[in-house]
Amino acid sequence: AGKKGMQWDNEKREWVFYFLDQEKDEIEKWEAEKKEGKTASGGTAGASLSEKPVKDREYYDLLGVSTNATAGEIKKAYYKEARKVHPDKCPNDPKAAEKFQALGQAYQILSNEQTRAAYDKNGKSENENADDLVNAIDTTVFFNVMFGSTLVEPYVGELWIASIADLVMKDMANQNPEGMTELQMNEQFQENLSGKSVDAEESKMRQSKREVKIAMYLRDKIQPVMDGKIPIDDFSAMAQMEAFKIADGSFGTTFLMMIGFQLEVEAEEYIGFRNTLLDGYKAQAKKNAHATSNNLKLTGAAIKAASAGRKIYKDVGSAQARAVEEGKSAEELEKEQAMYAAQKLEDSLPAFLELAWAINDRDVGRTLKNACKKLFADAGVDMEQRIKRAKMIKILGEEFHAVGKLVGKAKKEDGPGTKEEIKARAEVAVMTTMAKAQGQEVNDEDMEELIKKQKELAAAHQAAADVSSEAPPSS
Repeated sequence: AGKKGMQWDNEKREWVFYFLDQEKDEIEKWEAEKKEGKTASGGTAGASLSEKPVKDREYYDLLGVSTNATAGEIKKAYYKEARKVHPDKCPNDPKAAEKFQALGQAYQILSNEQTRAAYDKNGKSENENADDLVNAIDTTVFFNVMFGSTLVEPYVGELWIASIADLVMKDMANQNPEGMTELQMNEQFQENLSGKSVDAEESKMRQSKREVKIAMYLRDKIQPVMDGKIPIDDFSAMAQMEAFKIADGSFGTTFLMMIGFQLEVEAEEYIGFRNTLLDGYKAQAKKNAHATSNNLKLTGAAIKAASAGRKIYKDVGSAQARAVEEGKSAEELEKEQAMYAAQKLEDSLPAFLELAWAINDRDVGRTLKNACKKLFADAGVDMEQRIKRAKMIKILGEEFHAVGKLVGKAKKEDGPGTKEEIKARAEVAVMTTMAKAQGQEVNDEDMEELIKKQKELAAAHQAAADVSSEAPPSS
């Protein structure tokens, strides 16, 4: 069956032909059903005769819709009601603007799955503006800036670490002190984090979508060569040019080596097992050795980060004890402790970011492994074409890895950077995330310029502080 290009399906417990486009269609169907509120049996939530119980139905009443209304019904109702109270249409109604604004607020909350769920559960928030901002924050923006992943997004998708951060944000936004204890909320969060909750299916589909999207991007990228429209040498040159462009960005060489190695080794393994078993096992051994090395790095980085965290906790505790002995007030204690903790945390930034990079490395490796498997196993083309796909992916991987290694050596990039560089990038990441949450556009060039300015500003402040500390005391 394997020789025929069939794949073993663990769920069905049988050999099957896999089709990339078919999986894409299945994911899109699942997403559409989820968005429209369809149940597994094919029913629609909005079609239910009884109203869904919610804590507050004011926004639903404003739009004149059922609490079971679908996203499409809510949108249609908003435009219908908005036309009736638009200030330009009602010049003689002094409250038109107020009504129009209220409708807009209702639509903003109900048109977003996350804010609608929170509203259904908790009712109107006492601090809606702050909550709206939290829900508008896209954690992927922050991590794109922190890890410079914008240019390589087609090859890596949304990083797992960004998904976890998004989970944390949702956890923060959906607190319900009245209904759940702190212990219950922590237990629920642990379930979500480990994928054991009812959201496990969504998490699985999200990762499958990520892998399919990457596989289709790679398929489209190599298709001109597959069709004979461009020579292999030209494809190789284009891959090299793209690699140099990626290398010029922040952490570009790190991503290039990460992506390049994985593409190269997955292609080698696939081609190897189609040639001789020995070639296949050699490629597999190379991949396994790399995975073992990555696991050791991850373990080491985790131990280092945990050690740094414990040291912060211990140092802050010691500083607090000294302050108490010196007879400082509660207010002074709190202020001093916060400043000391911030300083210690800043000193530990490289250790924490090293752990984040180790996590990214394993995440990207596993994701590309599955994306390549989907691309090479696609029964939409014959075996000869699948092997040719693998050969083109191998060329792409070789060019990326070679350029990453070459430029990385020249730039002397090793590790996540100094604490000043990390801090500057983190500050810009926060500013960019908040700006985009408020509807402002910030492009890659703007981000890099901001990071550069932040580094220069931090260096100037440090230089001024050094001069100040060396200056003789005034008489």
